[in-house]
Amino acid sequence: MSAQATTMADAKSGAVVFQELIERHRGIVFKVANVYARQAEDRADLAQEIVAQCWRAFAGYDPQRPFPTWLYRIALNVAISFGRGAQLRDSHALALDEDLHDVAIEEAAPDGDERIRALYHLIDRLDPLNRALLLLYLDERNYRDIAEILGITETNVATKIARLKQRLREDLADHA
Repeated sequence: MSAQATTMADAKSGAVVFQELIERHRGIVFKVANVYARQAEDRADLAQEIVAQCWRAFAGYDPQRPFPTWLYRIALNVAISFGRGAQLRDSHALALDEDLHDVAIEEAAPDGDERIRALYHLIDRLDPLNRALLLLYLDERNYRDIAEILGITETNVATKIARLKQRLREDLADHA
């Protein structure tokens, strides 16, 4: 087999492996997109951008490391960058209907649970790092994984999560 044919076969098998891994862990992509984008079109764009960026970086993925950790790290970085771009786009656009945001939240909590809606409102107000921390914590990731994904120490993760939980408790108590 020629070197070019071997390279093409490796690329094809790499694409198949990537597709299988993304399919198996697509929930991560959707969770991140849902936390960082409220409108359906933005969520779809963000999910597509996350997968595209993962594909670009896949050649550097180390199979000895957990794929979900690698995926979260890229997904959160893309989402935070996407959010910055959205702020720039939004500063040059006029909102047609401010109530559309509340509709997205109501769809996420169809049973009309006021505490769930309040939690979504609180999440929306968090800065990108705290939003990522909360997402990973709610996804039951351990502190070591969260630290690796976000590039901070485990101690820092524990401290930030404790503060975030206290803040959320206080804010949710105000909505009760």
